[in-house]
Amino acid sequence: MTKVIDINEKPSNGQLVTLSFQHMFAMFGSTILVPQLVGLSPAIALLTSGIATIIFLLITQFKVPAYLGSSFAFIAPIILVAGLDDNGASINPGNAMIGAMAVGLVYGLVSLLIYKTGYKWLMNLLPAVVVGPVIMVIGLGLAGTAVDMAMNITVEQVNPITGEEELVKQYSGWHFSAALVTLFAAIIFNVYFKNILSTMPILLGLIVGYIYSAIIGIVDFTKVNEASWFALPDFLIPGVHYEITITSKILLAMVPIVIVTISEHIGHQLVLGKIVNRNYIKDPGLHRSLLGDGLGTFVSALVGGPPKTTYGENIGVLGITKVFSVYVIFGAAVLAILFSFFGKAMALVQTIPTAVLGGISILLFGIIASSGLRMVVENNVDFGNNRNMVIASVILVVGIGGAALRFTESFAIEGMALAAIVGVILNLILPGRDKKIVELEENE
Repeated sequence: MTKVIDINEKPSNGQLVTLSFQHMFAMFGSTILVPQLVGLSPAIALLTSGIATIIFLLITQFKVPAYLGSSFAFIAPIILVAGLDDNGASINPGNAMIGAMAVGLVYGLVSLLIYKTGYKWLMNLLPAVVVGPVIMVIGLGLAGTAVDMAMNITVEQVNPITGEEELVKQYSGWHFSAALVTLFAAIIFNVYFKNILSTMPILLGLIVGYIYSAIIGIVDFTKVNEASWFALPDFLIPGVHYEITITSKILLAMVPIVIVTISEHIGHQLVLGKIVNRNYIKDPGLHRSLLGDGLGTFVSALVGGPPKTTYGENIGVLGITKVFSVYVIFGAAVLAILFSFFGKAMALVQTIPTAVLGGISILLFGIIASSGLRMVVENNVDFGNNRNMVIASVILVVGIGGAALRFTESFAIEGMALAAIVGVILNLILPGRDKKIVELEENE
C-alpha cells in the first residue's frame, strides 16, 4: 500500500527534490501549451505559474495542496482581444493582460461577497445546467482551430492576379501525420498507463510528437542554437511594454468567463477535499481559495502571464502518488520559477511544430467539451424538462455559432461570453428553477 505523505509532512530533502520535479513536470505540458496557442511567452507562463502557486499557498494558509497553471478557458477570449499574426505571435498582448487583471479583480470581489454572505447565492447563480453547456462551448468552439493547426501549414504563394506574395493555408500530409502521432501518443499514455505517466499525457504526447517531427524534418532548431543557457522571460509590464487602455471589448470578452472558471474552482476544491480528507469549503474557506486564484491571476497578468486556475492534473498526481505535502507543491512552484530562466529549454518549447500543438489540442479541447457533458450527467440534469433543454440549447448555439450582440462598433458581447451571460439570465428568469441548493458542506 502506498504511504500517504500528508498535508504538513515534509519529505526528506532528497525525496522533496525528486517529488517536486515530478510534480512540476506533470503540470508542465498544460502550463506551456496555453501560451503557445495564444502567442504569449511559455517562459513567463511557467514563471507566473510558480509565483501564482506560492501566492495561493500563502493565502490558503498552506492548507490546500493545489498547483495553479495556465487556464484553457481563456484561450478564445485572449485570441479575440489580442489577435494573432501569421507566425502565431500575439499582436496586442497588453489587451489580454488588462483583461486578465480585470478577471483577478472579479475573483477578489466574489471572494469578498462569499466571505460576507456565504456561498449559496453563487450556487444558485451557477447551476450545472448553465455551467456544463458553457464548458462544452469552450471546447467545441476551439475545435476548428485545433483541426486547422493539425492539418494545415502557412506558406508563401504569389497571387496570380496581383503578382504579390501572400500567406495562404495549405494541407500538409507530413504535418498531419505529426499531429496524429502526437494525438495517439497522448491517448495511449492517458488510457493504458495507470501510474504517474497517466497524469501527464499532454507533456508526454508533446515529447513523442516532437521526436517524430524531428525525425521527419519539420523542426527548426535555429532558436535553440541561438538561445543562451540563461535568459530572462519576456516580461510585459503595463505602462512600459504597452499602454493601459481599458475597453468594453476586453472586459466583455474576458470577464464573463469567470462564470466557468469559478465553477471549475469549486469542483476542484470538492474533489481535492475528498482525496485528502478535508473540507476546503469550510477551512480555509471558499473565499480564501478563490482569492488565492484571483490574486495569482492578477499578479501573473502584471508581468505578462496568462490567467491562472487550479489544475486537475494536480489532483490526479495527488490521487496516484498519495503525496499531499504542501512542501512538495511549494517545491514544484520554485522549480517552475527557476526553470523559466533556462533559456535553451524555453527556446526548445518554442520550436514545437504547430501540427504537434494541433494534435494535442484535438484531444485537449475534446476533453474540455466532454467535461462539460460530464458535469451535466453527474448533476443529474433532467433534459426531459423543457426548461433545462431550452437553457442548454441556447447556450450551445449562441456560443458555438459565434453570436454577437453589438451596441456600437467597439462595444459588443460575443461568442462564449454572450453564451455564458444568456445562460445565467435564462436560468434566473425562466419559471421552474430548482430551489434546492447544492450542499457543499458534505464532510462535516
